[in-house]
Order: sequence, then C-alpha cells, then structure tokens
Amino acid sequence: MIGVIGDLVDDVVVRLGGPINVASDTVSVIQRRRGGSAANVAVAVVAAGGSARFIGQVGEDDAGAALVRSLKEVGVETRVRLGGRTGTVVVLLAEDGERTMLTDRGAAADLTDPDPAWLDGLAAVHVPLYSLLTGPLATTAATLVGWAHDRGLPVSIDASSVSAIESFGIENAVALLRSLRADVLLCNAAEAATLGRVTPLTELGAAAVVVKRGAGVATLLRAHTDSVTVPAVPLADVRDTTGAGDAFAAGYLVAMLRGDDAVCALMNAHAMAAEAIRAASVTRSG
Repeated sequence: MIGVIGDLVDDVVVRLGGPINVASDTVSVIQRRRGGSAANVAVAVVAAGGSARFIGQVGEDDAGAALVRSLKEVGVETRVRLGGRTGTVVVLLAEDGERTMLTDRGAAADLTDPDPAWLDGLAAVHVPLYSLLTGPLATTAATLVGWAHDRGLPVSIDASSVSAIESFGIENAVALLRSLRADVLLCNAAEAATLGRVTPLTELGAAAVVVKRGAGVATLLRAHTDSVTVPAVPLADVRDTTGAGDAFAAGYLVAMLRGDDAVCALMNAHAMAAEAIRAASVTRSG
C-alpha cells in the first residue's frame, strides 16, 4: 500500500469557450470534481492496480465529508483530520488545453500532530512538494518522511509546481529536497529546468530523478549510471491534461513496488497518464 500525504480539495474546472471578456460574460462549461495532487495520486494508484491510503485534512463541513466519501468509494483508505474550511482550486482551462489555477488550499495546509500509526502497513510514501512548503502540513509531512525512512519505506516526492518552487526559493527547495533524501523525485521539464538552475538533477538528494516531458520522452536519471528514456503514448486531440502528472506518478510507483525495471516502470507511468487524459477528454466532450 502506498501512503500519499497532502491535499484533498474541491476542484472547480472552468472550460473557457474563448478569451475571457474582462468586465463582461465569457461562455464556459463549469464542473466540480475531487481535486488535490495527493488525492489524485491515491485514486490513480488504485486505478493502476495498487492500494493507497490518503493522509490529510479537510474542513469540518459538507464539502469535506463528500470528498472523503468519494475517496472511500473508489477504494482509497483514509486517515483524515477534520477542521477548518475545505479548500477549493479553480482551474481555468483554455481551448488549447492551457491551465491556470487559482488556489485556496483551506484546511489542507493545516494538518498537524502526525500519528506514527498512519504509516502502519505501508510499502511506500509519496508526497507532493506542495505538502512540504507551507503551513503546519509542511512540518507534518517532513516528520512522516523521516519516520518512513526509519522504517525502511521508499519515499517519492513530486516537484509539483514551478511557481511553488520559486515562491519558496529555488535554493531553499534544493536544500529541502536534499534533506528529505527521496528514493524517487518526479518532475516535469519546467520543474527540472528550475531546480537545475541551482544544481544538477542527480545532486538533489534523490536516488533517482524522473523527468516527464508531456507528449515527449520521460527520462530516469541516476548518478554515475546511464539515463533511461521511454517515449509517451501517442494521443490525438489532447485538450485537457489535468491529473496526467499525478497518474504518471501513480503508474511509476505501482510498477516500482512490484519490482519492474526502469523501462517497464516508465512505460506503466505513461500508460496511466494517457488513460487520465482520455478520461478527461471524455468528460470534456460530455
């Protein structure tokens, strides 16, 4: 079972019908769905054939109760604290698939007082970098990562967001990643380039670094060994990539834990990302 630490929020997805008409109306299609990178990874782990436990906090409100219930309904175990106000992310999705996110994490960043029992029965721990940068959750997540190392559990971290890295400070983010000693660091090309402005990717403290490049190849890097590259699954008419990165992470982790080699793990990651994009496209057309 993979434990995933972080956000569970309401996503409000606004599919714009054209450029935003400032101070006037813009025709759009608006949908609500479960969001949060950590929650997305947990759900995708189950979809990939693994088992997952979500660890986090939601508001003590109807929205939070509904989100937790939705995780349980798809087979995700939960260790959820209640308190405060459930967070919301507004995703502005342009016609070309470009996403702009307006983020209010609410109670998601407030998780405190970690319990060692949250790690009982786990085979690995995954943490989006979002969970390690701000609020009480950052201290809680770092503590859980330390306990995971003490138990010999593999730890993976997703770099999450260029803007989050830059707001925290690139050098600060590099120092934090080195201190956390992840077994796997996942990042997209932009995040890799941002972190690479300070240090080579193989010197970020992770045993392996996986760089995703959307529709291009993914590369696995380890110090003092040759890199491994695997192309993405070809897809036509991609309009919405929301959740694809989280699905990629889930596919990689599930394959890694069952003992697949690097090539097979990256192939599984690409396959899960492609499935997430196909599902989003069906939702979009509907």
